[in-house]
Amino acid sequence: MKNFDWIPRRSRIPFLLLVALGCISWTMLATRNAPAAVFAQQPTGSIPTVTGTPLGPMVRIDPSVIQVRVYAGPSSFDYPAVGVMLAGETAPALARARGREEWIKIYYPGVTDSTAWIFGLYVSLSPGAFLPVIEIPATPTPFSTPTIDPTLEAAVIGQQTPTRLPTFTPPPPLEPPAFSSAAAPASSRFPAGLIILVLGLFGFFGAVISYLRGR
Repeated sequence: MKNFDWIPRRSRIPFLLLVALGCISWTMLATRNAPAAVFAQQPTGSIPTVTGTPLGPMVRIDPSVIQVRVYAGPSSFDYPAVGVMLAGETAPALARARGREEWIKIYYPGVTDSTAWIFGLYVSLSPGAFLPVIEIPATPTPFSTPTIDPTLEAAVIGQQTPTRLPTFTPPPPLEPPAFSSAAAPASSRFPAGLIILVLGLFGFFGAVISYLRGR
């Protein structure tokens, strides 16, 4: 209280109260003219996401299939596959191929020109969609067939020594047997059948004579 020695002891407390009231009044006046701070209200709950509806015709993969391949052109034989689309997936439809209207050109990012082709049997087109018909794109240039350098092949693989196969000697021609058409000479012997017949007749007559004599 050395700083307040010039104030009488009885007047010190009222003086301090007066100074405090003055400070409070000055503070209130200063804050009244200052702009009030505005705090943004934090949203509560989930905020709905606004998504735009794609314009133009769309294709949707049939839910009955697991996945469908997309190709670089309107054919699965003349063009390579560039990707796949899963069941229920959608893509913007761009055009159809002339002469191959069942193939649909779609927007497919990540490949050349961001376009690809899909077979229309596996997709459904948005109702009322009209697709322009365009010419079939040129088939891609086939990859060159690599050739083996003969010098490198000889150095790595080596030359194979040709093996001579044994020569085949044909067998001699078969000579068919020759049969003579001349008749065989007649036998000079007495036929045995005639002898048996004569003996049989003698036996028969002997038996008849014996039977008659016995009577």
